[in-house]
Amino acid sequence: MTPRLNGKTIAFLLTDGFEDSELTSPWETVVEAGGTAHLIAPSGDSVEGKKGHTQDVDRAVAEADPTSYDALVLPGGTGNADKLRMDEDAVAFTRHFGAEGKPIAVICHGAWIMTEADILQGRTMTSYPSLKTDLRNAGATWVDEEVVVDDTLVSSRTPDDLPAFNRELVNVFAQG
Repeated sequence: MTPRLNGKTIAFLLTDGFEDSELTSPWETVVEAGGTAHLIAPSGDSVEGKKGHTQDVDRAVAEADPTSYDALVLPGGTGNADKLRMDEDAVAFTRHFGAEGKPIAVICHGAWIMTEADILQGRTMTSYPSLKTDLRNAGATWVDEEVVVDDTLVSSRTPDDLPAFNRELVNVFAQG
């Protein structure tokens, strides 16, 4: 039986320059599993991925209440991840999920903001390989695997890993 996300609201935190498929594929998965997806961004009416996908922003991160969300998805894309980790509101939003033990699914470069939020101590995860040292320096154990589930944290490396990433994010989000 496939887990369902009925009644769960999932925040997708990103900004311009995200990896298009790392938003669209998990978004479709959440919706197909019965969840409600909200796009949270630092500013603007819409965001644009590095391959041209545009999507409307549901709420600015400065106005978003993290207690209103059951889980968080952090798509990658180098430009997106670098901008987000320098946004204090985005970092605080992410920190809430880590501090409260709420489920987080992160792929590729999306993990950079987690280093700023200081929520990786003792966690095991994967990411795009260039983040390995940053994540280790933030206290994580980095492994090179398609998908890693560490309690409420789901992580993957690249768009090639999306099928496994999507499967595990639904499993973890359904439990959390």
